[in-house]
Amino acid sequence: MRLLRHRSDEGVTRVIAALDGSAGFVAGVQDIATLAEQAIAQGLGLGATVEQRGIEGAVDLEKELAAGRLLAPIAAQEGSRVTLSGTGLTHLGSAEGRDRMHRAAAAGEKLTDSMRMFLEGVDGGKPAVGEIGQQPEWFYKGDGSHLVGPGADLQMPDFARDGGEEPELAGIYLIGPDGTPWRLGFCLANEFSDHVTERHNYLWLAHSKLRQAALGAELLVGELPDEIRGTSRILRDDATAWEGPFLTGEANMSHTIANLEHHHFKYSLFRRPGDLHIHFFGTATLSFADGFETRPGDVFEIKAAPFTLPLRNRLVRADPLAVAVRSL
Repeated sequence: MRLLRHRSDEGVTRVIAALDGSAGFVAGVQDIATLAEQAIAQGLGLGATVEQRGIEGAVDLEKELAAGRLLAPIAAQEGSRVTLSGTGLTHLGSAEGRDRMHRAAAAGEKLTDSMRMFLEGVDGGKPAVGEIGQQPEWFYKGDGSHLVGPGADLQMPDFARDGGEEPELAGIYLIGPDGTPWRLGFCLANEFSDHVTERHNYLWLAHSKLRQAALGAELLVGELPDEIRGTSRILRDDATAWEGPFLTGEANMSHTIANLEHHHFKYSLFRRPGDLHIHFFGTATLSFADGFETRPGDVFEIKAAPFTLPLRNRLVRADPLAVAVRSL
C-alpha cells in the first residue's frame, strides 16, 4: 500500500491510499501523521486503519501529480518537531566516489577515512537479529523547514558552491506517546548536497549537508523490497544531460535498515513523543562523481519501482542575504 497527501485547488488536504492499481481518498483524514497517531492509539497498522476508515471515490495519481496537487507525505507545519538526518557510505558502490573525492587529502595513507568507514560497515553493518552492528556515518540536515515535495524547487543558498542530487530512500518515523519510534514507511528522496564544499575538506561535510531535501509523493507502507532498481536523471533544456542507475534496498547496501535505525534512535534526543523524523539511507549514484556540473534550471528526476510516480525538482539558487549579528 502507498499513502499520499493531496491538496485541492481550494486548499483542502486529504490522504490518498493506493493499492493494486487503484487509488481513493481515506475517509475523514486530512494528513498521514494524524492517521498514524490514530493507528498507534488503536494498536493497529496503517493498512488496517485505512481499511477501518474506508476509501472514497477514485483518484488519477498521474493527473494529480501533473496538476501539482500531490505534496510531500509529511507536512512541516511545525518545523522544529521534524528532524531531517541521514547516513552515508551505506551502499556497496558508495565508497568509490567518496574515496576519489578525498584521496588527494590523504595521499600518504593507504586508506582514506571514508574507505575505512565503508569497510567497517561491510564487515559489521549487517548483524544477526538481536545484535548491534557497526555504527554508520551520520549527519544532520535540518528541520521541517528544509523539506520540499514533488515538483517544488530545490534551493541552494547563494553561498553554495554546488547543488547536487543524491537519489535515495528515506524512512519516515513518528515517535509514539511512550517514546517508541514507529516507522510509517519509505519515500523516494533527493537528499541534495554541496559536493564541492565537502570535497574541499571532509570536515566540511556538516556544512555541505545543511540543505533542503525533497520527498516523493508516495509513502510505501510495510517492509522494503530487498532490491530496488531505478534511474536518476538530470534534465537540461528538456533533454537528458546526465543519467545513471539508482540501486538501493538491502541487497545493495552494506548496512541493514534496522542497524541504521538503531544507531539513529539510540539517542534519547530523537525519541521525543510527537516528533517526526525523516532519515535518508544513502546512495551510490552521484552525477558529481562522474564530473558533471549542475546549474540552476536543471531538473532532477528519480524513478524506481515499486514507486509508481517520479520525483522531479528544479534546481534554483537563492538570492544573496546579508546576515548580521547584533549585540544587546
